[in-house]
Amino acid sequence: MSSDRVVDLLRKAYSDEIETVMNYQTNAIVLDGVRAEEIKESLRADIQEELGHAEQIGQRLKQLGAQPPGSGEFVARQDSLQPPEDSTDVLAVIRGVLDAEEGAIETYRDLIDAAEEAEDPVTEDLAVTILADEEAHRTEFRGFEKEYQNE
Repeated sequence: MSSDRVVDLLRKAYSDEIETVMNYQTNAIVLDGVRAEEIKESLRADIQEELGHAEQIGQRLKQLGAQPPGSGEFVARQDSLQPPEDSTDVLAVIRGVLDAEEGAIETYRDLIDAAEEAEDPVTEDLAVTILADEEAHRTEFRGFEKEYQNE
């Protein structure tokens, strides 16, 4: 059996993934302008990956005798990823994505450490795999940010 810390971090990661899906979906809908199309397309593609992460985390929680949190336990944390007031403010969305990815990376690194300490190699492996995906998302959006800053 895994530690309470591992379960708590898995539950946090699950909630964060679900919140990310909501915010990516909303931003993909509300962004306007020709320049927004590539960002919207990337967000739409990432939604499926983030949902997959949530599914994997939820299944791992079940395997550990726990369950993912439901909406009654949900606490929103992604303030910077809220849709911008100006629907053409693509850079605000890019920076929000980067902030969310940094938070996810920190959570998965903490989860890796906690799983290693708890001698839970399955959770550790899951966290390492998802961490790689989150780092790839961060790299993609750093490129978008650089491009927008240069214009």
